[in-house]
Amino acid sequence: MQAGMPSSGVGVIGRRSVSDFGAIGDNLSGASVVSGHDHLYNLQMLEAAYHRLPQPKDSERAKTYIPRHPSVTPASYPQIQAPIVTNPAFWERLGSDTLSTDMLFFAFYYQQNSYQQYLAAKELKKQSWRFHRKYNTWFQRHVEPQVTTDEYERGSYVYFDFHLADDGNGWCQRIKNDFTFEYNFLEDELSVQPN
Repeated sequence: MQAGMPSSGVGVIGRRSVSDFGAIGDNLSGASVVSGHDHLYNLQMLEAAYHRLPQPKDSERAKTYIPRHPSVTPASYPQIQAPIVTNPAFWERLGSDTLSTDMLFFAFYYQQNSYQQYLAAKELKKQSWRFHRKYNTWFQRHVEPQVTTDEYERGSYVYFDFHLADDGNGWCQRIKNDFTFEYNFLEDELSVQPN
């Protein structure tokens, strides 16, 4: 904090609050004039932002990878996907086995934008797992929530840690105590992707 600066206007990291700055072009003090350096800096930032505008291709879906020079694999290796993985009954059988929950998580995280991801998510939802969009992970109530409102619930949750660390930790279920699950981050809709 600088000497002579009132402490009431200082924010958490030593800056004034956003309301003190006003809108672009406002002259809050009436006498203050933007210095030449600040004006030049603002122009440079506007120029840099202009050259990095989003392009229409930025909103397109990522295309699946097709190798330019595919390697030849022995005939004993599968050459096409097994038809059983597109059968919903196969995924229902996986969902009924508690040891196969890892396989459902694997299909969800490693077969993105596929019909298999949809089927895996459907089975995880049947097991009371709920997907949190902010953290991109699955949560399940460990015990009944301590607090429940229209906007959130707070309590102990089991979550699936899908991050693999170099030390071997990860890809497991962990418990998060006193977690607030905000309903606006809850993924309710399952969308089917074409094969």
